[in-house]
Amino acid sequence: MTVTYSRRVADAGLGTFFHLLLRWKGSIYKLLYRELIIFTLLYYFFSIVYRFVMNDDQKRLFEKLSIYCDRYAELIPVSFVLGFYVTLVVSRWWGQFENVPWPDRLAALVGGHVRGADEASKLTRRTLMRYANLSGVLIYRSISTAVYKRFPTMEHVVQAGLMTSDELRHLEDLRSPHNKFWVPCMWFVSLALRARTEGRINNDVALTAILTELNSLRAKCMKLYGYDWISLPLVYTQVATVAVYSFFLACLIGRQFLDPAQGYSGHDLDFYLPVFTLLQFFFYVGWLKVAEQLINPFGEDDDDFETNWLVDRNLQVSMLSVDEMYDSLPLVERDVYWNECEPQPPYTAASAEHRKPSFMGSALDISVPKEEMEFQSNLEQIKEHEEANYSTPLLGGLGRLLGVQSPNFPRSSRVPLLRRRPGAPLSRFPLYLHPEGPLTPGPSRQPLTHEQDPDYAFSTVPLYERPGCYSCPQTPIHCGPPAVPRPRPARRTQNDWGRSCSSLAPQTADLPLNCEDKIKNPMTESQRVYSNVFSIISISVRFNKTYVSCIKLGGFSQ
Repeated sequence: MTVTYSRRVADAGLGTFFHLLLRWKGSIYKLLYRELIIFTLLYYFFSIVYRFVMNDDQKRLFEKLSIYCDRYAELIPVSFVLGFYVTLVVSRWWGQFENVPWPDRLAALVGGHVRGADEASKLTRRTLMRYANLSGVLIYRSISTAVYKRFPTMEHVVQAGLMTSDELRHLEDLRSPHNKFWVPCMWFVSLALRARTEGRINNDVALTAILTELNSLRAKCMKLYGYDWISLPLVYTQVATVAVYSFFLACLIGRQFLDPAQGYSGHDLDFYLPVFTLLQFFFYVGWLKVAEQLINPFGEDDDDFETNWLVDRNLQVSMLSVDEMYDSLPLVERDVYWNECEPQPPYTAASAEHRKPSFMGSALDISVPKEEMEFQSNLEQIKEHEEANYSTPLLGGLGRLLGVQSPNFPRSSRVPLLRRRPGAPLSRFPLYLHPEGPLTPGPSRQPLTHEQDPDYAFSTVPLYERPGCYSCPQTPIHCGPPAVPRPRPARRTQNDWGRSCSSLAPQTADLPLNCEDKIKNPMTESQRVYSNVFSIISISVRFNKTYVSCIKLGGFSQ
């Protein structure tokens, strides 16, 4: 039976856990007292023989053996082996509990979707849930000694009302060398399909929901079967057990109190009770006993799962859900908070101290001076504050105190990286990135000098040295701009290919005489440059997609 002490530790007060140490059922004392008594008796046996039976030469030999055992017993990695072993056992133990099949969700779906108040509909609902519980009972009989003792044969299952005689005959007639816990699940599917054909299940969506939940319950049964089949590797259990018991066998001789007159190091005092050795035995062997108890939680230990209670509870709850609770609904009426927008249930005197105001956020308690709450209309002043904060992004005030400053790059250079201002020269950037600029330079536009262009220093710096532009490690950076997808031309027919004479370059008088399409408007100089640049960039980007993606991820992420 599972030992529950949750209420005892609801409040962590003085002496809360001390009271837990005084409990016997499910305690470490109940698991360990036999081994502790045996170890103590063997220790005193060797102590009495050493003190009163041996002569002086034998005592000297025993003392050398004791020092040898005490020195080399510490080489046994007891803590290391036990730590991993117990961690693995506890995780496996909790995984088995999470896969215990509960039919509650399936019962809710069956009660909600298998409609009908007649006897046939009621029989269908109850039989569906009996099949689901029968599958759980069959898997429990396979893995739990407590359930097997309750139902030692299949006739006991029939007498308990979980199966009919006809169903037992069908189960036994099915020739299979494997565990047949899945057979009731197949009966469930067949009966659900019949209910859908007869119209007791209204639609296929409801049938799918029921079968999906059944498959989930069957999967949990299969996982429990797998946990029982695949245990922890036997060598791991053997290593942990041998490590613990061999360590304390060495301690029976190595932890003896030797004659202080011999002047051995660490043996200045002579006691009869090895207190710390007994504590060490209590901790290590107790740790091993915990693993031994949790490695199979379907046994009959104090902390094993109550599988017989699970059988009773699941059958009762599922039958109540699909029979007594079918279409059972209390009177629907207005609640007491009908006219209140903020319902507040009352508190008793014992719980009034737990009433707390609503948490609105930790930043809402910040106090800001009134003069700093006004919006700033001077953008230059905001830019100066922004650059001052950006100069020491990591150290903050400590960096300013120590005189550490980061490179002060202009913050306005990140936006013009792809789009220039109307007054900036267009020669350093492709024309397709400037939709607002004309294709041909106007006569009134004059290129800016180096002193007039504030972003000239930023644009002339290599891409991998610009602030906010980074590259992947050991990856060369392609300095070209990101590729712009070109519109795909319309598909031409077979006859159009012979008549076509289009080219990127402007057509002149050198055109072939058989060309039917005449170019009436030759391209301007800027348009021709644009077309050539666009073609070169498209070809280079086609062979350098990796480098362009690195630029996008690193350089333009800022």
